[in-house]
Amino acid sequence: MMPSQEEDRGSGRALKERAALLLNEHVDRVRSRTDRLLAGLAVVQWAIAIIVAALWSPEGWLGKEHGVDLAFLKTAVLLGAVLTAVPVFLSRWRPGALLTRHAIAVSQALWSALLIHLSGGRIETHFLIFASLALLSLYRDPRVLLSATAMLVADLAVRGALWPESVYGVLHPEWWRFLEHAFWIAAFDLVLLHACRGMWRELREVAVRRAELELAREREGTKARELDRALRELGGFQEHLIRVEKLAAVGQLAASVGHELRNPLAAVRNAHAYLSRKLTKDPVGAAEDPRVSQFLGVMERELNACAKIISDLLDFARERPPALQPCPLRPLVDEALSVVPPREGVRIVNGVPESLPVPNLDKEQFRQVLVNLVQNAVEAMPSGRTGEVSVLAEGGEAGPWSVRVVDDGSGIPPDVLPKIFEPLFTTKTRGTGLGLAIVANMVQRHGGTISVRSEAGRGSEFTIQLPASAAAQAA
Repeated sequence: MMPSQEEDRGSGRALKERAALLLNEHVDRVRSRTDRLLAGLAVVQWAIAIIVAALWSPEGWLGKEHGVDLAFLKTAVLLGAVLTAVPVFLSRWRPGALLTRHAIAVSQALWSALLIHLSGGRIETHFLIFASLALLSLYRDPRVLLSATAMLVADLAVRGALWPESVYGVLHPEWWRFLEHAFWIAAFDLVLLHACRGMWRELREVAVRRAELELAREREGTKARELDRALRELGGFQEHLIRVEKLAAVGQLAASVGHELRNPLAAVRNAHAYLSRKLTKDPVGAAEDPRVSQFLGVMERELNACAKIISDLLDFARERPPALQPCPLRPLVDEALSVVPPREGVRIVNGVPESLPVPNLDKEQFRQVLVNLVQNAVEAMPSGRTGEVSVLAEGGEAGPWSVRVVDDGSGIPPDVLPKIFEPLFTTKTRGTGLGLAIVANMVQRHGGTISVRSEAGRGSEFTIQLPASAAAQAA
């Protein structure tokens, strides 16, 4: 219980720290963008101030219809240059810094005062104050609004007392005019401060959600890595288990091989003893003795049986990966059928189309697969009865392939069918039970599967399914 609580507390601290970091990064980006925005606005306001000083100020202040007053123009050019240079310089030198924000806020407040002065205190220009405060609220910093407000109120108080015409456009305004302007600025500030508070709350919520999402992704990534590691370990355990099972099967196979080899070797030994006596006592008459040729045939047959047992054992024990290469399927089937011993009354048919595209196969392994399946089908035919074994195939360049070995023999009993691919399982009086296990292993190495469908008394059908990647059209 305690480790879980410690882990939860650690995750909570990590979540808070990450959320705070994301919030700070986002706010820094917003403030840097706002610095650049207001620096660009200062350049635009400088151009507007020069135009107003040249075209509007003489009319607004002096009642002239046309003309240029150099005093207003100098004020717009020189003071405007200072008010523009400060935000432009700081936005490039220290973007997002606290000093930059306050300097730009004061500069923007003075821009409002300058434009009000140049317009002769027209009421329409006073709305620039509220526009400036709204733009400064983009910083999400109440202190910046307070800096700008302090400068605006100070400007209204000083100029309103010393030069009221510059602020209100009249020489003798009402005494409460300053309070009225200050009241509306304060009321607008309250609205902006409330909006800033709401924006901060939303930014924190977004940062927390992003932190939770990142933490969840990190946990999922950790789980995925742990799962990959577990799968690799499981794969290693599985390979180890397969090796252990194979060693156990080889141990069982040793006893089976000993039993299977004993009988043919006993026959060979008896034939050898007879031939030795015959050749020792009567070497001339041995050539005419019919039993000599009979025993020689017995020796050849039994030695072939011993070689088959040893070959099956080696094929089962080793796992050579297939060497895929273009291999025409119909000639391969012909080659495999030529190896299968013929049986009277059983007809073997190669039904693979000659026009079938050339697949990529391991020729030696797949030939052995076909030999085992066809030979089993021939041996499954009841004695004294005619039958047919067919090898069929179909497939294309882009889709999966299938190879089928079909016979009309006696079929496989239902209780035996699930076990036929197990090592050492056989229903024959002679044999190691490795043939179909070897076939299944070789098909799996090709990336395919093998299945069987059988009905007692009507025959069996073995189907090999090969994916397009393992049996693609040869280049």
